[in-house]
Amino acid sequence: MSCGRRDREERGLARCSACPAADRAPLPAAQTRTARSARAPAPRGLSPAVDQGAAVTPAGSGREPGAPLRRRRRRRRPGPRRRSRLPPCLRPYPHPVRDPNPGPGPDPDPARGPANLDRGPGSGPGPGGPAVGTMLPSSIQISGEPLSGAEVRDICRGLRDNAVRLLSLRGCRLCDRDFGRICRALAGATSLAQLNLNLGVVSSPNRIKQLAEALRTNRSIQSLFLHGSPLTDAGLALLNPALALHPALVALDLGDCMLGDEAINLICGLLPPDGAKSGLKELTLSANPGITPKGWSRLAIAVAHSSQVRVLNLDYNPLGDHVAGMLAVAVASSRTLEVLDLEGTGLTNQSAQTLLDMVENYPTALRSLVLAENSISPELQQQICDLLSEGEEEEEVPGGAGDTQERQRGREPAAHQRGSSSWVCPSGKSPEGG
Repeated sequence: MSCGRRDREERGLARCSACPAADRAPLPAAQTRTARSARAPAPRGLSPAVDQGAAVTPAGSGREPGAPLRRRRRRRRPGPRRRSRLPPCLRPYPHPVRDPNPGPGPDPDPARGPANLDRGPGSGPGPGGPAVGTMLPSSIQISGEPLSGAEVRDICRGLRDNAVRLLSLRGCRLCDRDFGRICRALAGATSLAQLNLNLGVVSSPNRIKQLAEALRTNRSIQSLFLHGSPLTDAGLALLNPALALHPALVALDLGDCMLGDEAINLICGLLPPDGAKSGLKELTLSANPGITPKGWSRLAIAVAHSSQVRVLNLDYNPLGDHVAGMLAVAVASSRTLEVLDLEGTGLTNQSAQTLLDMVENYPTALRSLVLAENSISPELQQQICDLLSEGEEEEEVPGGAGDTQERQRGREPAAHQRGSSSWVCPSGKSPEGG
């Protein structure tokens, strides 16, 4: 039948004038009355029918005589929804698995672009993978994109359920309300080990206070990256009490945070171990030109005395030869410092000669020294590289594989954060020219 004739018969309505003549035969009088009364509004809660009672059923409709006529409901098509960029493990969660090695493993790269799931080798069921049990923590990595409310809810749910080990929101844009929700969720997270809020995510004093409040409660974060955040000395003063009392924090990136000498005084208090707190092992203070030589001298003394620092990144600061000489004394006194980054710090051959004498005459733990983008001759760089390579080979023999793996584990966070390697003294490689 054309124009929905059968549908109209079921409703008891008249035919369309566009139907063929054979289809426009008049309805019986009883059915016509039924159709007219069906158009009238019926009382609420009753189906349209003749006198709100039993309707006359059209022939061939398949309805029982006396059954009320009901209107068909149309299904509403939902509008387009924005797809979440979060890992599928958070919406909804996959089958839980048990981690056979609950100890901390190598952290994924925090600057690996948009959100992706990184479970590492052996994360799925099967030979060599964990058995069914509890959830393996995953990673959420989003870079330089605005966050929707749905994505923020998924992040908070993953943090509350302890399903996230690495959270990287590098350069993401979100409102103050959503930032506060994430801070409240990470306050109670026990699986989160690395938090990356680089490139302006912590952009106001209010957000600094919210982050400090979360760090006072959190006990699991080991690495905190705030590179490129306008903290200033006042902002770091708000964060310092939470950082000083955090029991697990070992890596801190405060590069390009507009810091000065007052901030250096606070950072020096984070370096030595204190009771249950192990102290910082990796510190990044890149691109903070507001720090004067007086502040750098205080840092050099703190590194030399009672410090656990293994990686120290001071690149792109106007240090000069005077500060480099003080740092050479700190390196000679430190028993733990393995990586020192002095790239683009205004050094000359005078500084390089001082560092060469230190490496040649005093046994140190230093294994890697970055001197790129300085006015230093390639010959001096090569001599420093050769001496450090010889010291590393001598340590590998008595120390064994365990010490080598421990040193490599200490280098990984710096390589992950910086993205490219410009080390002067890896084994078998020549240094870059100044």
